[in-house]
Amino acid sequence: MVLSGANRNDSLMLAATLDAVPGVRAWHRGRPRRRPAKLHADKGYDHRRCRQECRARGIVPRIAPRGIESSARLGRHRWVIERSFAWLNRFRRLTVRYERRADLHLALTTIACSIICLRQIRRFCP
Repeated sequence: MVLSGANRNDSLMLAATLDAVPGVRAWHRGRPRRRPAKLHADKGYDHRRCRQECRARGIVPRIAPRGIESSARLGRHRWVIERSFAWLNRFRRLTVRYERRADLHLALTTIACSIICLRQIRRFCP
């Protein structure tokens, strides 16, 4: 998770967000991966720079091109993100940012994500 200003384009924060992704544990032996294998993104990330940043980190970019392909094919992957945003919006303090300090907002967002993960763990592992 990376915080930025609301007036900043999301595609400009792609490199910082990819670098902030923690290591992914695999269920097999061997060295854990540092990043996911693929990145699904909508047309807002259709820039040569975004594709190069993904490839430089060993990630296969799956970005819908502007004007050629509709974003409907990304729908089955995109709902995971939309669902996660809906879960975060249930924390009213995060829906409208009242904190002026970025470290407080980051802490509250991290706590909210931890609560969401705990709820999912309880749901699948009674």
